[in-house]
Amino acid sequence: MPELVDGLDLGSSAPSAWGFNSPLSHQQFCRLKCVEDEQNLPNRQQFEEKEFESMDIAVESVSELTRKVTITLPAKDVRKALDKSYKKLKKDVTLKGFRRGKIPIAVLEKNFGEKVQAEVGEKMVQETYFDAIEEKAIDPVVHPEITETNFGDDGSFMYVAMLDVKPEIDLKQHKGLDIEKPVTDVTDAEIDEEIESLRRSQAALRSAADDHGIEMDDIAIVDFQGFHNGKAMKEVHNEDYSVDVGTKRLGEEFEEKLLGMKKGETTLYEIDFPAEYPNPVLSGKTVEFKVDVKDVKERIKPELDDEFAKDIDEAHETLDDLHKAIGADLGEKKEKALEGDLDDRIMHKLIELNEFPIPERLVAYEIQEMIKQTEENLKRSGMTLESAGIKMEDLVEQNREVAQKRVRGDFLLKKVAEIEEIKLADEDIERGYQRIAGEYNMTVAEVKGYFKRREEVLPFLNELLNEKILQFLRDEANMIEVAADAEEKA
Repeated sequence: MPELVDGLDLGSSAPSAWGFNSPLSHQQFCRLKCVEDEQNLPNRQQFEEKEFESMDIAVESVSELTRKVTITLPAKDVRKALDKSYKKLKKDVTLKGFRRGKIPIAVLEKNFGEKVQAEVGEKMVQETYFDAIEEKAIDPVVHPEITETNFGDDGSFMYVAMLDVKPEIDLKQHKGLDIEKPVTDVTDAEIDEEIESLRRSQAALRSAADDHGIEMDDIAIVDFQGFHNGKAMKEVHNEDYSVDVGTKRLGEEFEEKLLGMKKGETTLYEIDFPAEYPNPVLSGKTVEFKVDVKDVKERIKPELDDEFAKDIDEAHETLDDLHKAIGADLGEKKEKALEGDLDDRIMHKLIELNEFPIPERLVAYEIQEMIKQTEENLKRSGMTLESAGIKMEDLVEQNREVAQKRVRGDFLLKKVAEIEEIKLADEDIERGYQRIAGEYNMTVAEVKGYFKRREEVLPFLNELLNEKILQFLRDEANMIEVAADAEEKA
């Protein structure tokens, strides 16, 4: 499920001390413009009373998209906030020589002044920032970076918020885009491949003879150790590991090197992993593998006949019935996969046609999210970036281009929604809940329980809105059918 959490500090998000954990305002766009009926949404938490009735707000344009907002709160309001904090502290704190509740304010200021100012300063920033940007009609796209805070000699409190705003977008074209659509016909070869996969899954296993060389579809029990620059890689090691030869789960090249080997044999070989290899521990490295084959098991596949078809599903009377059912299923899967591919093509075309500046702080935020995902993936394997040999600065740069496309694409989609007045109806949101319920085997009520607060539901609504916009763009596009094989050659 979508969620927003604080992550790695790339120097662009606000220090956590200032408490800005709300969703990005480009996601809050949903709250303001994309839902037909807002009564069903959780209300944004409001302060019971405003403690700061007046403030001085100065806005400076640092660059095309960056604003420096200097907010100054008057001494009388600041004094009131400080006194309130000291009054509470007076009840709770004890100091030698004073009875509880009888410590003079001057003494509290001397002993706890720095701590109280920090806490009150944080509270004042949180309570006034959103009012300030609303008053000046500023539309920020990411949490502010609080760069300065100061309690003045005159009793006032000043802070500076650096923030990025939405770019102005003059959308060149979004309807009638020429999009190449690969034909999704299912071939007999693809159906045969799926049937062969079913035969593999139904096969019995038996130990192979000692002189049997490993073949495709065999299962090899191996010990392996990876070496990089002559040093053993502790993350690339396993014993009694079952390699299902032909599935490519350990990579096509790794499995091909096993072909022909027999039980009891040992081999050494090198594999060059490209920089884009999905496993960050191996990507961009030349790894030498030492592999010991400890056992080999053969698959005994069932005969390909009507009985096999019935074993797969009683609804199939004949092998031809199974063939037709698999063809229909593959067709549905291809159409679903194509939907995502068409979305990518549409976004690529939109980005290609529309050049505009994007907020760097928002790009940095997206990079943070991508890095967090990498860290979580590594953590599941018991590793960290350091143990995987991944440098933070390299990871930032590797993710930058994708992050820029995400940010640019999201702005473009929201611009389309604005122009075409695309909004989420109650039934759209309900379908979204039902989809999650189906995916996670939950009830709709249980799913809704996860979205009680606005900061939890807004990213979810943002995702649903993007899906609806993309559906509109697909419907309006000029789809040009091309043969899949011709496209691959191109």
